[in-house]
Amino acid sequence: MSTLPSIEKRQRSEVALFDAATLRSATRDAFLKLSPRHLWHSPVMAVVMVGTLLSALITLTGDASAGFGWTVTAILFVTVLFGNFAEAVAEARGRGQAASLRRARKDLVARRVESDLGGRETRVPAAELRPGDHVIVSEGEFIPADGEIVRGVATINEAAVTGESAPVLREAGTDRSGVIGGTRVLSDEIIFKVTAEPGHSFLDRMIALVEGANRQKTPNEIALTLLLAAMTLTFLIVVATLPAIAGFVGVTLDPMLLIALLVCLIPTTIGGLLPAIGIAGMNRALAANVLAKSGKAVEVAGDVDVLLLDKTGTITHGDRQATAFHPLAGIDRAQLRDAAMLASLADPTPEGKSIVRLAREQGAAAVEPANAHFIAFTAQTRMSGVDVDGRQIRKGAGDSIGAWVQGNGGMVSPELAGRIEEVARGGATPLVVAEGRHALGVVELSDVVKHGIKEKFARLRAMGIKTVMITGDNPLTAAAIAAEAGVDDYIAQARPEDKLARIRAEQAGGRLVAMVGDGTNDAPALAQADVGLAMNSGTQAAKEAGNMVDLDSDPAKLLAVVEVGKQQLITRGALTTFSLANDVSKYFAILPALFAAAIPSMAALNVMQLSSPRNAVLAALVFNAIIIPALIPLALRGVRFKPAGATTLLRRNMLVYGVGGVLLPFAGIKLIDMAIAAMVGI
Repeated sequence: MSTLPSIEKRQRSEVALFDAATLRSATRDAFLKLSPRHLWHSPVMAVVMVGTLLSALITLTGDASAGFGWTVTAILFVTVLFGNFAEAVAEARGRGQAASLRRARKDLVARRVESDLGGRETRVPAAELRPGDHVIVSEGEFIPADGEIVRGVATINEAAVTGESAPVLREAGTDRSGVIGGTRVLSDEIIFKVTAEPGHSFLDRMIALVEGANRQKTPNEIALTLLLAAMTLTFLIVVATLPAIAGFVGVTLDPMLLIALLVCLIPTTIGGLLPAIGIAGMNRALAANVLAKSGKAVEVAGDVDVLLLDKTGTITHGDRQATAFHPLAGIDRAQLRDAAMLASLADPTPEGKSIVRLAREQGAAAVEPANAHFIAFTAQTRMSGVDVDGRQIRKGAGDSIGAWVQGNGGMVSPELAGRIEEVARGGATPLVVAEGRHALGVVELSDVVKHGIKEKFARLRAMGIKTVMITGDNPLTAAAIAAEAGVDDYIAQARPEDKLARIRAEQAGGRLVAMVGDGTNDAPALAQADVGLAMNSGTQAAKEAGNMVDLDSDPAKLLAVVEVGKQQLITRGALTTFSLANDVSKYFAILPALFAAAIPSMAALNVMQLSSPRNAVLAALVFNAIIIPALIPLALRGVRFKPAGATTLLRRNMLVYGVGGVLLPFAGIKLIDMAIAAMVGI
């Protein structure tokens, strides 16, 4: 399973943080973002820009000394540029990712199967393909559009999208039937059905998202923007009323100092960094090979209370293999073996194939009957089988097979329950085989719990997140696996509607729920969940229903997604805390400079012993400006995240970014004041 340290190492698709191309693009965009239309979306930066224009006007009219006035104007202008630069850097990195994704798109020609021409192939540009078209792709060819395989099996290189060079297997009729346009078939030949309109493919969506074209502010980001706007308006009113209040005591205030006070009062640091934090959150998710359809999905992932996890492939390795046949009394082992093999010859699942393989190894004949009618597995019946030569053979869950045997007028031996319990208590899955009116025995399917999964669930528990394992196994097997894996709860013999019911029950209790799925029957639950992580290899219905898609098709990625979301929330909270905290020290620089000349007692507030009122103003403004670019790397990479409860995280943030945010500006402003004094002295 991916964790944050491994995620950080896998940022192979990201542009270097400050390479030359990124800097050039971001610098250009920082100036373009000075337009009123853009500044309107950031109330804090808009007020700073208005202050810049006012200070320039005051200087031009001669109401302030030229040197001091133009210096203040320049610092304020640079502050706005730095705020724009933070957002521009994040967007430039996204465009770099998009450029690498565009290289996966080629001017492809598709071999479309024309149903009205007797199945004849015609060559058409990929842009002309429409949903429902059937396309043939052979070894060495690129897949021209998104779709689902309807015939064949092939290995596919998806490195153009996922960055992973290892080929993946895609097969018709399974939950791994999805293919992506721009990927390459390495072996065999497939026919797939197109599922996406031109311009709305998986790759198109990825490009639009990483470029920021489709980025919408998340609810928390909108709420914080409104809070910053309210704070800005409050401080604007306070500063606007200061001249009238000062007039009552016979004090005249310098307009330039009032502008400086306003800029230092309002939360310019978080105002400049807020857009960059939102963009970077989606980029970090993509760096983990997770395509988030919106920034809201990433943010909600950090707030989830309950994780619903399929056992197979997430908690266990997902390759359950038949390891033994357990016949009932009076049943020959060969009879059970042959019946299980017949019922599994047309079973495309790894379990079914392993039963055939084990039966062959034990001497069964592997000839498929010509007149066999195979019964496919469904989530409702929870069994599959074959009708051949008057024989009815079924395999499946114990209760389903028991009901089927009784429906045929047979009786279920009490010994069967003992066999099922024996296999289940060992942590294996019992698969019951029956023929007509008689149960024959149990096939033991063994799976292995993933190494280290228990520690990962402990990390989630430390964050206050409850884990629920979902499995089709009987309660005994489910309990054994749940205890070994360390999950908090489990749902045994689960059907698709059981997942949906559990999600709704948790949400009714006020909890946010995340789940993972890949099949069409998972689509309702994925759509209902607050965070639905669909597998890239899964069906189109699952990918459309979820609000995240894992390009690696690793169900355990949901655990890493939660950590990415937590890091996003913590980063925004930490930088907001720091921004509000470092304003405190600026007051001790600006307020004495504003009133000390007229009110000598105000000099007691000059605890930093700054050299002069004007130098104090310049030092505070310079620090206010440079702290924004200094924090850009932290905003883009994210605050270091360690699993902990909300109280622990709040205490850590208040200590590091709250106390640190108060103390750092004292030292920074003092050093800048000393530098300015030295320059003036020269």
